[in-house]
Amino acid sequence: MSKKIVTILVTAAVTATLLIVLFIFLMPTYGPRFLHPLMADSMPQSMPAGRAEHMMNAAPPAGLDTAANRLTDNEQFRVSFSSDLDPVVINQMHSWTLHVETAAGQPVENAEILVDGGMPQHGHGLPTQPQVTEYLGEGNYRVEGLRFQMGGWWEVKFDITADGHDTITFNLVLGG
Repeated sequence: MSKKIVTILVTAAVTATLLIVLFIFLMPTYGPRFLHPLMADSMPQSMPAGRAEHMMNAAPPAGLDTAANRLTDNEQFRVSFSSDLDPVVINQMHSWTLHVETAAGQPVENAEILVDGGMPQHGHGLPTQPQVTEYLGEGNYRVEGLRFQMGGWWEVKFDITADGHDTITFNLVLGG
């Protein structure tokens, strides 16, 4: 092989590698800005009637409860959260302190807590996999790995098991 062909092949390989690396690092941040409009154009064919128009750029439902301190779905626990970002903004990793107490006000010790969530109007989950990483005492739990990659209505759901089982969903409406 001639030196010129080797140079061309090496240049092509390096360029392809750089493009792949840039795609992997930039897609979580910039991808939703470009892909959501494309998805909106294709949704009427794939979504049930009446659903697609509510997906993209829709206002959150009227009367959406955005309280950060509430009883769980079956009123077994009272749960509140505070974020280390105030206000919560998009595209920044952050953590929450989740406080869990009984309905009577006693701290819930050493609960098993699972975290989930997403954007109901867009049909996708969280871009990260947040989890409870530490019990801080007095009913407080550290939730790490939260990030929201775009503005709009987000849900963060907690499944709590401690002398019983219950769930709660917190709603956030973020600008951006």
